[in-house]
Amino acid sequence: MKLHEYQSKQLFARYGIPIPKGRVASTAQEAKQIAEELGGKVVIKSQVLVGGRGKAGGIRLAKNPTEAEELATQILSMEIKGLPVRKVLVDEAANISSEIYLGITNDRAARKPVIMASAAGGVDIEEVARVSPEKIVKVHIDPLLGLRDYQARDVAAGIDLPRDHWKNFIAITHGLWKVYTECDATLAEINPLVITAENQLIALDGKMIIDDNALFRHPEFSEMRDLDAEAPSEIEARKYGLSFIKLDGDIGCMVNGAGLAMTTMDIIKLFGGNPANFLDIGGGANADKVAAAFRIILSDPNVKAVLLNVFGGITRCDEVAHGIVAAMQEVKPKVPMVVRLVGTNAEEGREILATAQMITAETLVDAAQKAVAASKGAIQ
Repeated sequence: MKLHEYQSKQLFARYGIPIPKGRVASTAQEAKQIAEELGGKVVIKSQVLVGGRGKAGGIRLAKNPTEAEELATQILSMEIKGLPVRKVLVDEAANISSEIYLGITNDRAARKPVIMASAAGGVDIEEVARVSPEKIVKVHIDPLLGLRDYQARDVAAGIDLPRDHWKNFIAITHGLWKVYTECDATLAEINPLVITAENQLIALDGKMIIDDNALFRHPEFSEMRDLDAEAPSEIEARKYGLSFIKLDGDIGCMVNGAGLAMTTMDIIKLFGGNPANFLDIGGGANADKVAAAFRIILSDPNVKAVLLNVFGGITRCDEVAHGIVAAMQEVKPKVPMVVRLVGTNAEEGREILATAQMITAETLVDAAQKAVAASKGAIQ
């Protein structure tokens, strides 16, 4: 789950990270009022969950409240990379002396969190990593020990931060580590962390991504979710507790088990096809849940064939078959469907599907080949 800049910075402030004075506005009139309260130049920043806001004209500097209202009117009427701008953040303008990148994320290869920093702040860190990787300082954090002071000092020294800023930088780094761990984030990023002309460190921008699997521990985050940035099918899937990710292919996949789902997608690719989604119905899925998954897959107009790969253990094959039949009666699919049922009550499941127009397969290789052929019109 991605958080908007204003949401991330509000969390940062709770953990002692200095941020500019400012508030979020939904109308141009609110933006003008906030600018008047701040009493000077302000920055109007669009709040959409995409990068490149500045290049798209979604971040503008206003010299006075009247100009703030005019710019807010323009920005609130924009769409940036297909997403409508519904809110703007009105921040007090800062006199920037230099910019730093500071972030914490997961390093899956090292199986540890990693803190990254660069003196080349304010730009795309991926581009810095590609062009000048030596400019990025990385320090891995032992999750049992947490961030140590010496590690934060090593980062400060590695980016040649002036020594008079080390104390505040270490405090900000510890605050970022706390917000990262206590909010179950997979990314907590400040870009840029600036040194102002007044010789202060301030987080001008913020970005956080929260681990969806930990949201049950943070009910307060449920109201912070921006549905504009999510596919309608993913929103619908979440209602039924389904693990679903929309992709760009044309073969719909319904599988029980994340590992089996990944394997199914890999084999589809191996035989020249492209999966349209990742969908794990999980263990113990009942007929209603299977029917919901089926409806979500078939709502994608790009889907030209569907592959159902179910290994019946906790999930019984006859339950899956009932769900398939119920969904077919409701949705009335017009695309060919390939089904592979193996495991508990597989025979019963195949008997239930015998009356339906299904393409059956006994092995995953056979099922994938038939699904790819069906997507290309070779099998009806």
